[in-house]
Amino acid sequence: MAPQDHASALRPAVGGWADLPFFQTHWPEIEAKLAEDSRQILPPAHQRFAALELTPPEATRVVILGQDPYPTPGHAHGLSFSVEPDVTPLPRSLRNIYQEMRDDIGCCPDTGDLRPWAAQGVLLLNTVLSVPAGDANGHKKLGWQELAHQVLDHSSHRPTAYVLWGNQAQKLESHIRPGDHLIVKTAHPSPLSARRGFFGSRVFSAINDWLTARGEPPITWATPRTSQGSLFDV
Repeated sequence: MAPQDHASALRPAVGGWADLPFFQTHWPEIEAKLAEDSRQILPPAHQRFAALELTPPEATRVVILGQDPYPTPGHAHGLSFSVEPDVTPLPRSLRNIYQEMRDDIGCCPDTGDLRPWAAQGVLLLNTVLSVPAGDANGHKKLGWQELAHQVLDHSSHRPTAYVLWGNQAQKLESHIRPGDHLIVKTAHPSPLSARRGFFGSRVFSAINDWLTARGEPPITWATPRTSQGSLFDV
């Protein structure tokens, strides 16, 4: 398949993101390497670009960068930090995200599925979009990072809120064009670092304050009925 055909084949799913040079310059080689890998690859192929599919460029208002997908089968579905709705207990980083959300705005979602955020313009993008089952960071050398670089560059042509949790995400700030952006940088929500600046950052209210100041609707992070936090009791 010619490089331009790879982008054309993805266009029905990823829309305007298919115009990124990545899909001609990097994706064909990555796709070939994935096909040669005999291990179980997560998330499933049809969910690999779910973040781009659910949040097209023209709808992107917030970008939350992750690292690589959860390496546990049944967890990852293509959105950073998100898991399928039936997953319990939640991954520890997501539990910490929800704890901070409850402290910040008084509520958190019913499940670990963050698709409702994506539908409101929150792009939940990992810097690496595949992982062998049970082998965290096993695909970090495939070349996926170039996609995140180009997404940051493209999205920053207009004002956008960027959430850079941890050193790995913050190293990519140079790919954000100067502009009227909100850039939130804190420690990663991992249990290893959450108490070094993630807790107490009030990122969710900060994003909504920034959006409403611009005349845009805030993100509905969760509904008040979820404030009891049953997810924290499992």
